[in-house]
Amino acid sequence: QVQLRESGGGVVQDGGSLRLSCAASGSIISINPMGWYRQAPGKQRELVATITSGGTTNYADAVKGRFTLSRDNAKNTVSLQMNSLQPEDTAVYYCYARIRRSGWALLDYWGQGTQVTVSS
Repeated sequence: QVQLRESGGGVVQDGGSLRLSCAASGSIISINPMGWYRQAPGKQRELVATITSGGTTNYADAVKGRFTLSRDNAKNTVSLQMNSLQPEDTAVYYCYARIRRSGWALLDYWGQGTQVTVSS
């Protein structure tokens, strides 16, 4: 069984910073990619950023230059440093990972979500 455990999130003022972390555990052969999505009230879930095992990142235009995603392949973790946060960044943030397990096809896994609220 695979689990994605998220930490971080909370309430911050406009212009502030937060850091989200996610750790994957279980019988994992490889993870590619891994990252974060978010969902604001009344909106669809959208990409925030992903990173491949080789370190190639993909950011949503809305967060480029403000958010930085990093990864520790040995620990199966990712961290999202969010700077210059804006009220529009308020959402539930979900950790995402495409994981290969022994004897299994590639599957997508999601964390339970962590709330980020940016107050103006």
